Amino acid sequence: MIPRVLTVAGSDSGGGAGIQADLKTMLALGVHGMSVITAVTAQNSLGVQGAWELPVEAVRAQYRSVVDDIGVQAVKTGMLASAELVEAVAELIGGTDAPAVIDPVGVSKHGDSLLASSALESVRTKLLPMATVATPNLDEVAQLTGVHVESEEQLRQAAAAVLEYGPRWVLIKGGHLPGDAVDLLTDGSAEHWLRAPRHDNRHTHGTGCTLASAIASGLAKGLAVPEAVTAAKEYVTGAIEAGFALGGGIGPVDHGWRFRAGA
Repeated sequence: MIPRVLTVAGSDSGGGAGIQADLKTMLALGVHGMSVITAVTAQNSLGVQGAWELPVEAVRAQYRSVVDDIGVQAVKTGMLASAELVEAVAELIGGTDAPAVIDPVGVSKHGDSLLASSALESVRTKLLPMATVATPNLDEVAQLTGVHVESEEQLRQAAAAVLEYGPRWVLIKGGHLPGDAVDLLTDGSAEHWLRAPRHDNRHTHGTGCTLASAIASGLAKGLAVPEAVTAAKEYVTGAIEAGFALGGGIGPVDHGWRFRAGA
């Protein structure tokens, strides 16, 4: 049977991030993607013009509908706008026998807030302990822990601060630092440094969603965490290199770059 991955996230009407990016990534990596929509956004290459959170009961019903009938081999979370949604999703994941990739989405690529400040404590104490892998970027690390990373050497400090909240592994994404795109994956003992050349391409909308979904896809296939993250890093690096202009602002990464490369 094809591995099945469930994304619990918001909808991006522009198709570059959120549920849309997740499902494209899953298709590209050979797994069956399923979705629980937590919010609907009016969003394009210029930013987020509006966001409407779904009721907790609608989110819970979607999740139970998929998991109870179809089953999942991995779960990935994205935009969870409120403390109520965060806590409900954490409870659902806690009752699901599958690895979970937690992308603690705080702001959009354009700087629009996607998480209420009142939800931060719920992310720390309820959601992060459910994570097989947590994948914060440097802004999210600062938001969650107060640690501000300005150099590669500080990635260890950031990882330690996030691990205190209970995820099994954390991937600190150092893409906002100068130089090569360097990420640190660690469980507190083993360390894996992932490096990739930085591509001169500003069309990077959806990178976080894409990376987390790629990791979840690898875990659903039975890969160990380091192997799943390494494969996901390779995939997202190619997607960033192939990112393309769309609209008048920041375009998306190209989730189908491997198809086009082989055409």
